[in-house]
Parts: sequence; C-alpha cells; structure tokens
Amino acid sequence: MNLIGISINHRTSPIEMREALHLSKNEITELIPLLQEKVLNCGFILSTCNRTELFGFSRNQMLDFLPLFKLLTEFKPVENISVSNFVPYYSCSAVKHIFSVASGIDSLVLGDSQILGQVKESFEVAEDMKFTCPVLRRIFDTTLKVGKRAIRETALGEGAVTVSYAAVQVVEKIFSSLQKKKGLIIGAGETGELAAVHMRDKGIGSLTICNRTIEKAERLAQKVKGEILPFENLIENLHKFDVIISATSAPSLIISFENVKEMMKKRRGSPSVMMDIAIPRDIDPMARELENVFYHDMDSLQIIVNQNLKKREKEIPKVEKMLMEEMVSFFNWYNTLEVVPVIKQMREFFEEIGEDELRKIKPKVTEDDYQKIENMTRRMIGRLLHNPTFRLKNIAGTGNNPEDVSSYAMMARELFISENDNEQKYEE
Repeated sequence: MNLIGISINHRTSPIEMREALHLSKNEITELIPLLQEKVLNCGFILSTCNRTELFGFSRNQMLDFLPLFKLLTEFKPVENISVSNFVPYYSCSAVKHIFSVASGIDSLVLGDSQILGQVKESFEVAEDMKFTCPVLRRIFDTTLKVGKRAIRETALGEGAVTVSYAAVQVVEKIFSSLQKKKGLIIGAGETGELAAVHMRDKGIGSLTICNRTIEKAERLAQKVKGEILPFENLIENLHKFDVIISATSAPSLIISFENVKEMMKKRRGSPSVMMDIAIPRDIDPMARELENVFYHDMDSLQIIVNQNLKKREKEIPKVEKMLMEEMVSFFNWYNTLEVVPVIKQMREFFEEIGEDELRKIKPKVTEDDYQKIENMTRRMIGRLLHNPTFRLKNIAGTGNNPEDVSSYAMMARELFISENDNEQKYEE
C-alpha cells in the first residue's frame, strides 16, 4: 500500500511553529491541486490548532515523505523548520495514525471532542475537490466509524482534561443555564482562547474579551462572536459580568480583593463566578471569602482535571483494541483488492487451457463422450484451483501485512498466469 503521510503536531513542535504552519480552508483548497499535480493521486489535509497533516497515495508508488515536506514548506515557508519537526507515516502505520487521531487518543486533550468533526470536514473538502479514490473513501468511512465507536463505546471523552474546560464545567454547575449570563474572558492567549471557545459552545448569553493587546482581543472576539473591553476599563466594568475567567501572563495580581468587594456592591448580591486560571494568579484569592463569589484557581481546577484524566487514560486500552479490530477489518478488505484479480486471472488461464484441449478432442469423440470429457475437465480445473484460491483468500482475509499479501499474489501470477505461458500453444 503506497499510502504516505506527514504530521507536525503538539508532540513534535512548539505552538509558534504549529501556528505558522496552520492552513486555513482557503489555503487547503489552494494546496490540494498542487499535491495532485506533483505528489499524490488522492489524499486529504487536516489542519487544527495542534496539528497539520497531509496524507495520500503516492503518484510514483514510492513511500517517500520528503516530497510532501518540501511542497508544504514551500507553500507555507516557516523559519527554522526542518524534517525533524515532522513524523512520517507509511502504509499500515499511516492508517493506524489516522484512526488514532479520529478516536481522540492522539490529541493534546485526550479524548478531544472536536477532532472527529475536524477530521470529517477534512474528508469532505477532499471529496468536494475530487481528491479521493475508492481506497481512500474506505479509509474515510472506517475512520469515522472508529471515532464514533470511541465516543459511543468508551468513556474517553467524559470529564474535563484542560483547566479551561474544567472552569467552564464548574460554571455550568453553578448556573443551571448560561443563556442569559454575561461572560468576560481576560487574556487572549491559548488558555483564554480555549475558555472563550468553550463558553461560546456552551451557549453563554454574551461574551466579552479583554486583553492588553487590542489586536489579539479583536481576533478572539471575532472568532467567538464577542465584544471587546479595553484593558484600561476592566476594573470599572467587572460588575457587569456573571462569569469572569482570567488567564493572562501578568506578573502580579490585576484584580485585588478591594476590586472584587466593590464589584459585588454594584452587583447587589447577585452571584458572580470568578475563575483564575493564570500562573501567577490574576485575582486575589481572598475574593473567595466574599458572599456570593464563587472563586476557583488553578489548584482546585487541576484536581478536577487530574481526576478526569486518570479516568480517560484507563479507556485507552479499550480504544486501542477497537483500533486493531477496525484495522484488521480494513486490511482484510484491502487485501482482497490484491488477490481477487489474481484469482480471476488464474481461473481464466486454466479455463482457456481447458477450452483449447476440448476443442482439439471434440472432432475425435462422440457427442456423449465429449460431454463426459467436458464435465471431467471442469471438475479437474475446479479441484486444481481450489487449494491456491483458498490459500490466497485466507492470506488476504486474516489481516496480513499488505506487502506480504502482494508477494503471494505476485508469486501466483508468476507461476500460473505469466504472459509467456499465455502465448504458448499446446500441441498434441
């Protein structure tokens, strides 16, 4: 199987490099024609905040990932990037990696609930651009099946495993509904962005972004369809928000105990949730002493995260077992693509010999004898072909390495259906 792929992800590179190589949907649609022209017959591109991956079937049948690396880095040049920032995948390992990504066990956030949708979207883009083939479609179908099974049959996606998501889950427990609540995210870095996205996905009534650098606040606000609060106006506007999540990189507190006390006076006792997920902390922890202030920091949230992570890690063997089941099923199907044509050719070759011999004998025997000879010939051909046919199907259907199956198929082709043999004439 000449399936190849490359991946740059959270395990191989820092976030700055992953950000630089992130491909928008428009960039993906620009890159696909170049891949088709130069490297791959068919394939797909997956690009998320934590990975950019290119997979497909090589045009020249060679298992070489360097053309993929070269094309990607020429299309999107990144300073100081090298081959060592990528992991190459070939054949079986490529299929297993695609399945692992879709199941969530290869994600930065174990059991990531968003990745399956992102994988599905990457497949749909490839299909829309006619960048697929029958084998790739089968991989797509099995990949989506794997992702759905991981969700349905395991607890891999249960519970928060990032402090951002843990914070949002705690907010959900305090307020039964978020639809009429106003949320404020302080800080537009990776942690703040994750919190903003989770709050948006949970249906918060309104969301406001506050950051020292206004440009970063604008980008995040646009992403989550939120408003912007200038950093210099932060303290005087705290009372307007029911949920405050702070995740800045400030060296010291930005919200004091007195600030929170004044905020609660203006709120007239209306509850406020304050989630401080910054290191060092942004909000004075004494705020938890105030009535109707639900304060949490990294320590309390990390306990939740660690408990949930342990639960999820216990599910990994279940998912890996599932992956192997689906890989065996896929390669059983794939291997038949190699042996079925060979079996067909073998049968045609033997039947041609049989027909040739029957034509020679027909004028020399009676019609009754000819029918007996013809029936005997058919039975003989069937018996001669039974064992090699059974063996080839068995080899293909027991999850053997495709290269091994290919070797057996090639041997059968050489032994029984070589072109020279087909041209021989059988004389009396």
